[in-house]
Order: sequence, then structure tokens, then C-alpha cells
Amino acid sequence: MLQYLRDGNELGALSDFTDAQIWSAIARRRANEPVEQADPGDLKGPEWALLSRPDPAHNSRDFRVREVAPPTAFTECFERVVLVERLREVAALVGFTRILSRGDLAEAGDSHDKRRAPLSRGRPTYVPSSEVRGEGVFIQLRESSVGAWLTREGVPARDGAFFEGHRRWRAQRNITPPEDGYPGLRYALLHTLAHALMRQFALECGYNAASLRERVYAREPGEPGGPMAGVLIYTAAPDSAGTLGGLVSLGEPDTLGRHLGEMLERVRLCAADPLCAEHDPAEQGMTLHGAACHACSFAPETSCERGNRYLDRTLLVETLSPTDVAFFRRSD
Repeated sequence: MLQYLRDGNELGALSDFTDAQIWSAIARRRANEPVEQADPGDLKGPEWALLSRPDPAHNSRDFRVREVAPPTAFTECFERVVLVERLREVAALVGFTRILSRGDLAEAGDSHDKRRAPLSRGRPTYVPSSEVRGEGVFIQLRESSVGAWLTREGVPARDGAFFEGHRRWRAQRNITPPEDGYPGLRYALLHTLAHALMRQFALECGYNAASLRERVYAREPGEPGGPMAGVLIYTAAPDSAGTLGGLVSLGEPDTLGRHLGEMLERVRLCAADPLCAEHDPAEQGMTLHGAACHACSFAPETSCERGNRYLDRTLLVETLSPTDVAFFRRSD
């Protein structure tokens, strides 16, 4: 039977496996043997592996990627640009929290289940879920450029200010220990870049701001699965906005280069400057961002994975702030 299906090209993705592997999986399924699964707390690890090493062999009806050259003006800081022509996002509701979400506490892999209320009194046999399809643009920064930037003069001090803001923010909300869960300045850089790109695409390309979302991949070289330095801007909506190829077309080298140049010029100034540019991320523990506000950097809550925290325009470009910690300098 398997040979008949293989000859007729009917196996689809299973054609990459041998007959013995397929029959072995069927036998384990019939015997109800436990299936080895990846760590459910680390979703970004497998995602990063597929996006940072795009392989056409992994393309399917739900996932399709195509690598293109980075824009000419950004080849020194961009490792690769990948156009995600198809993607599928599945979301499941497994519980809920009050006031603070799990992302407010730390990355999803950290254990904070005691704050999560269950959906039912007993163990549920199913959970509500949704499935949407869309497209996106993945940008990977050069690790050498990110590493050099993190050691540049002034950057460690900015990192310290963000860590102090992180500690005070958690302490005021009785989240213990307050030092845990700090994502680092690498994350703040990538997070700000993602927000700037989403706002650029929404303002210049007609996308609804709430239809664009971000995935930030930021891990240090010593962390499991690291190093990571990349962002995925994608749209996954039930309407036609995420299926027409419009977002993918923005990732072509010339188009993306033009939008990146306009984006960097746009974030140099804010309508709330100089107050916005001079905002201290460690100030009183009330907020957890640097030079960022609704006029220049904030995104809809459904688009941001961190509730508009860990944002700072000064990490991208030179602003009115006296700190010179910009990753993209005018010579770039």
C-alpha cells in the first residue's frame, strides 16, 4: 500500500520517511504509546531553526519560505531576509490571569503557572483554539554586529538602566524575585526594531496596525538554543489581509531597503520630544521603556508580545537623547 501511494506521489510530507519509519509510527499510535514531543515551553527554538536556516524541503501547504538578499545598505548588519509566503498560527486558551499576563512576568518558558486560573474545575478534555493563516517577513541580524554593539561604550550603562527599571517595575507589583525574567538589551533592540517596522508598514502600506504582529527572537550565545537575533513581522488574520502576498512583497530587497531608510528617519524624532527621547527606563518603576510612547513606538496590545515594554528609539538611531547607543548609525 505504501509503495502504491509513493509511486502515485500521494504521501505528501510523509514521502521523506522510509516505509519502516511510517509503519513504526502507525504501530506506536495504535498501541497508544507516548509520543516524544519538543519542550512545549520553547516555541521559539523550533521556529528560529526553520526561519534562520530556510530549507525549501520543509515547504508545505501551511508553511513556505523563500530567502532573498538583504537590502544593499544593510548588508553589514543583516544576516538574511526570509519571505514567509505562508504560515499558520494556532492559538489555544489554556487559562487566564488577572491584571498581569504571563508575558508580563517572564518568557513563556519560565514557571509562573500558580498565577494562572484554570478554565474548569477538573482536567479539561479540550480547550478552545483558533487557527489563522498569513504571511510575513523575517529579518536576522548579524551576530557579530549585535555582539560588537553590546560592548560599545555607553551600551552597558543603558542595559543597566533597563535592568533597574525591570527590577523596580516587578518589585512594585510584588513579582518575586524582581531580578528574574530580564530579557536584556538585545531583546529591547530587536523589540524596538519590530515596532518601528510594524508602524512603517501600517503608515506607508495601508495595513491595519492591529493586523500586524511580531515575534522577537533574542537569546545570548550562552543560552539554550542561542544565539538568536531576529524579528518576524507577520499578519495572521481571518480576513484577506494576510493571504494576498502584500506583506511578502515588502520584503523584496529594494522595497525593504526603502522602507527601512524611511523608518529610521521617522523614529529619530517624536511629537513628544524632548520628553520622549529623554525618558529614563528606571524612573520610579512606573513604566518599563526608554524613548518610546504612543506617538512614535507603541503598537496595539494584540500586536505586541510584551505589552509595549522594553522599547527604546535611542537603541536604533540617534535621537535628542544625549546617550549615543544607536545600532544603526548614519554611516550605515
